[in-house]
Amino acid sequence: MAAERLVVVGGDAAGMSAASQARRLKGPDELEIVAFERSHFSSYSACGIPYWVGGDVPERDDLIARTPAEHRERAIDLRMRTEVTEIDTARGRVRSRDLVSGDETWTGYDKLVVATGARPVRPPLPGMDAPGVHGVQTLDDGQALLDSLARTQGRRAVVVGAGYIGVEMAEAMLKRGYEVTVLNRGEQPMATLDPDMGRLVHEAMDGLGITTVIGAEVTKILTGEDGRVRAVATEDAEYPADVVVLGIGVEPETTLADAAGLPLGVYGGLLTDLAMRVRGHENIWAGGDCVEVLDLVSGRERHVPLGTHANKHGQVIGANVGGGYGTFPGVVGTAVSKVCELEIARTGLREKDAREVGLQYVTATIESTNSAGYYPGAALMTVKMLAERRTGRLLGVQIVGREGSAKRVDIAAVALTAGMTVEQMTALDLGYAPPFSPVWDPVLVAARKATRAVHGSAT
Repeated sequence: MAAERLVVVGGDAAGMSAASQARRLKGPDELEIVAFERSHFSSYSACGIPYWVGGDVPERDDLIARTPAEHRERAIDLRMRTEVTEIDTARGRVRSRDLVSGDETWTGYDKLVVATGARPVRPPLPGMDAPGVHGVQTLDDGQALLDSLARTQGRRAVVVGAGYIGVEMAEAMLKRGYEVTVLNRGEQPMATLDPDMGRLVHEAMDGLGITTVIGAEVTKILTGEDGRVRAVATEDAEYPADVVVLGIGVEPETTLADAAGLPLGVYGGLLTDLAMRVRGHENIWAGGDCVEVLDLVSGRERHVPLGTHANKHGQVIGANVGGGYGTFPGVVGTAVSKVCELEIARTGLREKDAREVGLQYVTATIESTNSAGYYPGAALMTVKMLAERRTGRLLGVQIVGREGSAKRVDIAAVALTAGMTVEQMTALDLGYAPPFSPVWDPVLVAARKATRAVHGSAT
């Protein structure tokens, strides 16, 4: 009996995790695996790109978890610089093009994994494709930016957008000695936070020497006589730029999937069941940044492009493709980041999110320190907590502070997943010693304050 063939579209976290897990469960005699990747690299940490650009990670290859050669040693036929251009679900095949030779080939599949990732948001504005304007999503993008910086004479960088990518790239450019301006059309940086918490990030960025302009809607990229970027224009001003980095965010790369008629959600991501199987398609799975997942707090689908989820998706897909069993139940929306010494974290719902799904809530915001106040180096930390009115169910937590702040959000992530109330959280047995925490951990202080707010709103 001939081996089944698994075809994987996308050679990064989700795709190659799926291929590797399926290979662990089935040998080459049972399952042939063919994977296509259009870039020069496989199985790398896209989340590490800002730290490579900024010089914290010395070498590009430090971000690569497994090379194409290593995958091939495991009997995975990984075809690099090969782009899948069409998925034919009726005949069970994909068409691919070798980006070096231009040759096109059809490859049949018994089982298909779509792991096409995400693409940087690139508004259709004049000059957006000019030399010196860079999105940062892949290792190829990071290398292109570094190559561009090596050719750039000036030292002025403009970052468009102040989400996770934007603030991380602002730090990277600052470390490279650039004068950095961040243009953000929102009320405050970090739209994943409530505006009052985003203001703390804004103040910290200003203190670092990063010029952050809020309410700045970019209208076009201005270029010089050589065609290269020279400034970024908004409705009100022009900001000189020798290099522009797009930090507006990403969107699911589902062009192929859409053309093939696969189901997409409101954010443009593929829709799957708990086994990561594409809805309505028995032999097609999808994972990573190209899918939408269930938010366990709001009960709605959302797009959460993170490498942690992508690797979990891949493990689940590989288990199911390989004859085992796995499910991905959903997320609570946990994310952490930093800009220089400032740490930023969030999980669960913002106030805006709670209102959109019809939840009534109370909030509690506290200031504390990341260690005992008398311990050398103790620094401020602000924690904001949302809880459902009357029930006291935890809805979300946001944290902004110095070293030791961000990972405290994991306490809240576990509490959210377990469906705990803020009152139940106050009894959590957390680790304590003066170098790590005050006697009452800041998250528990916020939970106590939220509990009082819930009792006060019980009527």
